Amino acid sequence: MSDPRTTNLGYWMSEAAARDPDAVAIIDLFGEQERVVTYGELEARLDRVAGALLAAGLQTGDRVILSCGNRVEFVEAMFGAMRAGVVPVPVNTRQGAAVLDYIAENCGAVGAIAEPAANAHIPEIANARNLKLKLAIGGDAGTAGWDDFATARDAAEPAAPPALPDDALCFLSYTSGSTGRPKGVPLTHAGQIWWLRCFLENWPPAPGTRNLVAVPLYHKNAMAGAVKPRLASGGSFVLMPEFKARPFLEAAAKYKVTGIGGVPTVFTLLLEETDLLESLDLSSLQVAVVGSAPVHEQLEQDMADKLGVEVMQSYGLTEGGPVMLGPPLDGRPIPRGSAGVAWPEGEVKLVNSAGEDDPHDGELWVKNPGVAPGYLDLPEVNKQRYVDGWLRTGDLFHCDDDGFYFFRGRVDDMFNCGGENVYPKEVENLLLSHPDVVDACVVALEHRSKGQAPAALVVLREGATADEAALKTFTLQNGPAYAHPRRLLLSDEPLPLTGARKVDRSGIARALADKLGVLGD
Repeated sequence: MSDPRTTNLGYWMSEAAARDPDAVAIIDLFGEQERVVTYGELEARLDRVAGALLAAGLQTGDRVILSCGNRVEFVEAMFGAMRAGVVPVPVNTRQGAAVLDYIAENCGAVGAIAEPAANAHIPEIANARNLKLKLAIGGDAGTAGWDDFATARDAAEPAAPPALPDDALCFLSYTSGSTGRPKGVPLTHAGQIWWLRCFLENWPPAPGTRNLVAVPLYHKNAMAGAVKPRLASGGSFVLMPEFKARPFLEAAAKYKVTGIGGVPTVFTLLLEETDLLESLDLSSLQVAVVGSAPVHEQLEQDMADKLGVEVMQSYGLTEGGPVMLGPPLDGRPIPRGSAGVAWPEGEVKLVNSAGEDDPHDGELWVKNPGVAPGYLDLPEVNKQRYVDGWLRTGDLFHCDDDGFYFFRGRVDDMFNCGGENVYPKEVENLLLSHPDVVDACVVALEHRSKGQAPAALVVLREGATADEAALKTFTLQNGPAYAHPRRLLLSDEPLPLTGARKVDRSGIARALADKLGVLGD
């Protein structure tokens, strides 16, 4: 009979822990205090978390809301629950009460593990729903009648892994819900283990690699980009409670990290700290991975120039594995602006607007064991997004003759201006090539004669001299006339972000529409 640990993602770091239990796994900087956790310590805690959940009466398949900031307890709760066969439901700590209550109802939560300081709504919702399990992390504000997470963990007996069915869920993620209520994305142990095995076999991390993580742990950028691959391979990561540019760079130097990752906005802000980039010893840094949102070619070039490291663009989505594109196995360099080639396992294809397979341009469709089996309780959405085993990603790509994929934007972001398709990312790339521009977001606004036309919110560098007229002229001279922004609002503040640290494109569109109204030539 096979060892149930081999089919449970919760044991993803057990082999590394057995090889060197005294090795550092996580350096946690939560609360401005350094907590160093070894592999052996983390392994024991995960077993005890599993034991605590089973002792509380939870059963295989039960769903538990997880609301916690960036601290080691998040990792313990997330993967300890998996070891018990329980399904963690990590939620965005910035979500409001109505959305969180909907998630609790939709997933059928029977318990909650919550850090009250991260989101006070979770204790209120859990109490109102009289959930079976209620564990509080790091404080008891609003959690009268709750058990303390650390106390329950340390008092529990280590649990043996239960046998799980082949289609068992390891965790249930929820999309950001930018177009409505968030959608539940169930992911299986088998699919996630496939993804991790494929990654480690084809792109094995070098011994001793160390990442710096400051993006939220509930987001796949952190989990897929650092937590799972680092601890599966015997590496380590430094965990910051939140992203702030200067402390981030200082931690990278102090802890001699070899890799950093984040969404594009993270790197835009880092590159503004020119004094630290010049004064800190960042010689240990080898690679910077940027993704989870459109990545502009100029940003990649600036990262390479100012950080002096290899820059890689990552692509993936929670429903899809999450990564389906990566570096070629033959060592070919990835062209600037590309997310790489198709993975050696699984399938990808491009489908054009006529619904035909296209070798070069179209929506990316993916098929692999890691793809989510379908959105939770959304049969009509599943009919639209899943076709004969393929997941329609909603992302538009160009594939060149060498097999490299270039992200062009979301299907929903592309719009038609007077008969011509406009891809906001391409207009943003053009604006970012202007020396006075730090960041830009292009959206579609109503136009009197064109139907829709581009408008932009542009962040300027300190001391910039360009004005709206100059930037408009620049785009007309260097790009197609139909795609030039008819209006540009200039700012010296960073672009507004969502809770997942992505540019709030829909919020910017609403703000520009309110400010500018209907556009005209």
